[in-house]
Amino acid sequence: MGNRGMEDLIPLINKLQDAFSSIGQSCNLDLPQIAVVGGQSAGKSSVLENFVGRDFLPRGSGIVTRRPLILQLVNNQAEYAEFLHCKSRKFVDFEEVRQEIEAETDRLTGSNKGISAVPINLRVFSPNVLNLTLIDLPGMTKVAVGDQPVDIEQQIREMLMQFITKESCLILAVTPANTDLANSDALKIAKEVDPQGLRTIGVITKLDLMDEGTDARDILENKLLPLRRGYIGVVNRSQKDIDGRKDIKAALAAERKFFLSHPGYRHLAERMGTPHLQKTLNQQLTNHIRDTLPGLRSKLQSQMLSLEKEVEEYKNFRPDDPTRKTKALLQMVQQFGVDFEKCIEGSGDQVDTANLSGGAKINRIFHERFPFELVKMEFDEKELRKEISYAIKNIHGVRTGLFTPDLAFEAIVKKQIVKLKEPCLKCIDMVIQELVNVVRQCTNKVLHAAWLVWQGANEVLHAAWLVWQGANEGAACSMVGLAGSQ
Repeated sequence: MGNRGMEDLIPLINKLQDAFSSIGQSCNLDLPQIAVVGGQSAGKSSVLENFVGRDFLPRGSGIVTRRPLILQLVNNQAEYAEFLHCKSRKFVDFEEVRQEIEAETDRLTGSNKGISAVPINLRVFSPNVLNLTLIDLPGMTKVAVGDQPVDIEQQIREMLMQFITKESCLILAVTPANTDLANSDALKIAKEVDPQGLRTIGVITKLDLMDEGTDARDILENKLLPLRRGYIGVVNRSQKDIDGRKDIKAALAAERKFFLSHPGYRHLAERMGTPHLQKTLNQQLTNHIRDTLPGLRSKLQSQMLSLEKEVEEYKNFRPDDPTRKTKALLQMVQQFGVDFEKCIEGSGDQVDTANLSGGAKINRIFHERFPFELVKMEFDEKELRKEISYAIKNIHGVRTGLFTPDLAFEAIVKKQIVKLKEPCLKCIDMVIQELVNVVRQCTNKVLHAAWLVWQGANEVLHAAWLVWQGANEGAACSMVGLAGSQ
């Protein structure tokens, strides 16, 4: 691009992204980014691998991408990769990168094709890439397979929405050309959050697989379903090419030849293909960061002031201050109440998949254990009928009655209710024991949280320094970039 200040914008956002991932929070800041969305087998993985020039993403049937992958591409003389969760290790064999992605995915989601919204951060250094950051998201699906949850479609949709609903997020909507554009999962979900098509970049894959005599010319010329940022067509390797380990450089050369020789795309050849897509995304992300940086810097400064105030409170903390003690105690009691309610209502942050606890166990006591105790009660129908007969006759005395007197009914019912006392008390004891367990659990959690607050003082200081450094670097890059653009 010829402007060092502009080129530094993407690495700057990468630094902030890594910093927030390290401290486990985003500080309520929506960083500019590009999210890759599309249906299963739409060609998302092939597009990303063509960018890098290496095979490094897991492949297979069903849902392969089960955690968001934050892919940071960095132009560098040496070629290697590193993960944020094991930053001390450099991967030079990209087959090992694939294995690490699979292992890290299984670590959180297991091997049953479940999904998780916790991202994997991967940074690839290579002389063949432009500075670019993409978030590869799970492909949209319709039907649960194997032992996947029956609501897997809704889970994936909610995960995608966490990213693409943010105004700071550009949407890379990948759609295969051999399906009707009107049925595109990627464009459909993008249109929901970006109805004007201002943040959406269309990518059309599998152009070489269209029926003979048809083409996607109207789509690529942005006539059929217009997007502000337009469409770019690419031709990826076929599954046969991938299985045969076809070189990506050879595939890019074949892609170039396809567009130059195809009568429907020849006039668009200079605006099609993977290299042009990578360059376009680099420019659009850079410009997007530049445009959103003033608002981001303002939020950073606001967060910095808040963090400085919090740090100052930690510095001025006096253990013997009765006001602070009262406030801390009140906060602990309130937190205890919230945790207790979550355990009973079943809306806790962590779901135990091994044992019943809290409200679920109490529910089981009422609906399973208590009826079981009632069934165990001895009941002699013959004796009961005899008691009812005696009660009625004793109340009538010398008279002969036509109806059952109320006093007889009350006497019999009261006697039967007394028999429920023992199982009821047993049920109450079990409920009380479970409530005691919940109280103990919530108390331990509050005490642990209090300890974490003390431990978090240093982390808050570190986060404040990172955010402040990012704000200053962002301001500098913005000024240099704007000056260069003028």
